[in-house]
Amino acid sequence: MDTGLSGDESEAGSVSGLSLDEVARRIISCQDCSLARGRTRAVPGEGPAKAEILFVGEGPGYHENQQGRPFVGPAGKFLEELLASVELGREEVFIANIVKCRPPGNRDPLPPEIQACSKYLDRQVELIGPRMIVTLGRYSLARFFPGQSIGKVHGTWRESDGTILFAMYHPAAALHQQSLKQTIEADMLKIPQALAQAGDRARNRDPEEPQPQQLRFF
Repeated sequence: MDTGLSGDESEAGSVSGLSLDEVARRIISCQDCSLARGRTRAVPGEGPAKAEILFVGEGPGYHENQQGRPFVGPAGKFLEELLASVELGREEVFIANIVKCRPPGNRDPLPPEIQACSKYLDRQVELIGPRMIVTLGRYSLARFFPGQSIGKVHGTWRESDGTILFAMYHPAAALHQQSLKQTIEADMLKIPQALAQAGDRARNRDPEEPQPQQLRFF
């Protein structure tokens, strides 16, 4: 998958050629944007190196900033419940974020911060090669479903160069708006269906058929 790595990325900041562990170490010491000055710990992400499913959230919150791990607060507990509903454990999936350091006061990440972190997520996607990327929340949605509204596309999916892109609300949305909890739970239950349908199409695809159009993230 083309991850849209920036062609003018400086040699010093390049993560091209780095392993997953090396990317994590680079994130931990990163000083590429102002978020580095306020963090307690960066949050590179975690999970199997060849996970079938990659979940991408927005950014670390208070608990993640303290522990250096993604989704370990109340939203993380709900995510684990969602995973269990489709017979998955968090140790079976890779969990990452659009930005790797906590924005002050849990504010929205700013465009320069998102851009500064983009090379890390690009490289993680490239190395993991997930069968499915699940976007959690509107900033992750904007990355993989540009121009789309989460209210319209949540619970839907499409393929990009053989990878399934699946849109969901962020688990934290259910903590702030209880009416969304059932919606998020129902969307999660569609993930096995999306994987199965994509598998059926792959098995039945004519070798001469053009491949799905490749999306560039940036």
